[in-house]
Amino acid sequence: MSATTRRLLLCGAVAGPLFVVAFLVEGATRANYNPLRHPVSSLELGDSGWTQSANFIVVGLLTLAFAVGLWRALRPFGGSTLGPVLVGAHALGLVGAGLFITDPVSGYPLGTPDKILQATTHGTLHDLVSIPTFVGWPIACIVLAVHFLRWRKPGWAVYSAATALVFMGAFVLASMGFSQVAALVDLGGLFQRTAIIAGFTWITLLAVHLLTTTRD
Repeated sequence: MSATTRRLLLCGAVAGPLFVVAFLVEGATRANYNPLRHPVSSLELGDSGWTQSANFIVVGLLTLAFAVGLWRALRPFGGSTLGPVLVGAHALGLVGAGLFITDPVSGYPLGTPDKILQATTHGTLHDLVSIPTFVGWPIACIVLAVHFLRWRKPGWAVYSAATALVFMGAFVLASMGFSQVAALVDLGGLFQRTAIIAGFTWITLLAVHLLTTTRD
């Protein structure tokens, strides 16, 4: 493995912990923000919202670099091109989420309605560019799970498939919560964080696995 490929994979190992720590700290210190109820994107709102926007963009670029490293690392094994492309789409979605600010939801910031009836242009674009992130991520897990089976790595195949299932289930529940389904609205943020942490843990561990097991 070349030094360039290793540096690109290292970006993937760093991206997840950076993103999660940043939004956990920001969410814990923001007035009137409830991490169990409110989405991560809502941290873009308010005077210090630029910190979460920067978090999206920086981590998106790191993940994009990882996608290139993933393609380079898997290429000698006849690896999937689709998997790295989907990880790259997820990364671009993160960058887009940082460029376009979300609309308020679930009563944050304080004084805003639980659900905006007329979305702003920025809010609409934020939702649209986020689609590759929340769709590409679990599909990438499934695609690579199939390849791990082919490469006789059943543990990684099962883990990748399980990550996809956890991600999709948690994302659906989070979406229902943000849509103000009464039984889930107070837990929308928790379910979204479950999906995000599951996805980034997979990326982090995959990057470390390739860095430590793939020989020159």
